[in-house]
Amino acid sequence: MKELISFVVAKLVDQPDAVEVTEREEADTIIVELRVAKEDLGKVIGKQGRTAKAMRSLLSAAAGKLEKRSRLEIIE
Repeated sequence: MKELISFVVAKLVDQPDAVEVTEREEADTIIVELRVAKEDLGKVIGKQGRTAKAMRSLLSAAAGKLEKRSRLEIIE
């Protein structure tokens, strides 16, 4: 999961070296925390949250194969 989000976000932002992705599990849920540079926050969220929603859909599909739930947290 971590690698999937890292790959997608690195292609979206201007500062790919500032991207930090951490992953942890709680019960049956995989939580992925994403940190990017302040200037790139808008690119990661997208207009009306469309980019973030798309990333959450990708994450959900990947987690579904593992029979887990997923949550993407974008941290400022």
